[in-house]
Amino acid sequence: MYRSLKNAITIDVEDWFHICGWEGNPQGGTLQRRVLLNIERVLFLLAEFDVRATFFVLGSVAEEEPSLVPLIVSGGHEIASHGYSHRLVSKLGPDGFRDEIRRTGDILGCQSGRLPIGFRAPQWSLRQMDSWAFEILCNEGYRYDSSLNPLPFVGDRSGHRFPFEIRVGAGKILEIPPMVTPFPGGNLPTGGGWGFRFFPFRIIGATVRRYNEAGNPAVFYLHPREMEADGPRLPMSSLRSFAAYGARREAGTRLRYLLERFRFGTLEQMVESWESV
Repeated sequence: MYRSLKNAITIDVEDWFHICGWEGNPQGGTLQRRVLLNIERVLFLLAEFDVRATFFVLGSVAEEEPSLVPLIVSGGHEIASHGYSHRLVSKLGPDGFRDEIRRTGDILGCQSGRLPIGFRAPQWSLRQMDSWAFEILCNEGYRYDSSLNPLPFVGDRSGHRFPFEIRVGAGKILEIPPMVTPFPGGNLPTGGGWGFRFFPFRIIGATVRRYNEAGNPAVFYLHPREMEADGPRLPMSSLRSFAAYGARREAGTRLRYLLERFRFGTLEQMVESWESV
């Protein structure tokens, strides 16, 4: 069991119908909210192993479920920002992005008692070339971002796999990518989403060990909707549905596998340890 380096579990706090770019009406015409129920499942499992995690909370969800953020904070977890509307950063533009950052920061700060210092863009829609967005994050007091995914289609397959600094103007921000498994032709999404539930445990565990042996943390991500295999899904094409929801397999068993074998902390704790060096 590898126990010498802390990794991170991160949760994108959004509901099952928060899929970027989807337009239309859900089956049955209703949007049954399930985020609170599934966050409770995540919190119960984390508490069993006394692990603290980072929760990237969507501002609109926090606003509509005001008991959610206090519940997460009561478990000792970190609250970070996932934006407000779950719109792509490219669709927001600088003014819209700044407005969402401030609006979400105010909501989360009021509900948790402190302003967030971390951000993750919906659908990994922040690119390293978007210097204006990183400058806004720095100006608003953010110390780290976790939006750059080294995967094809949703990110940059040749991007950094390990944490690195991004300098913008006179400031800087730490970028913390999610874990991927190097593979000929591109990286595999073993750190979260459909890949986390699809690839064998041995591949996921071996990747964590390789990260740790190189002195780097492995960062995982999951969505509350992944905690229930038979939860509702938006009507989409089979390919897009699989990309958004993955296989009909809940992530709880996989999360337990990780918690039993590796050490975890919050992204804020990582940033503080790196800044103190």
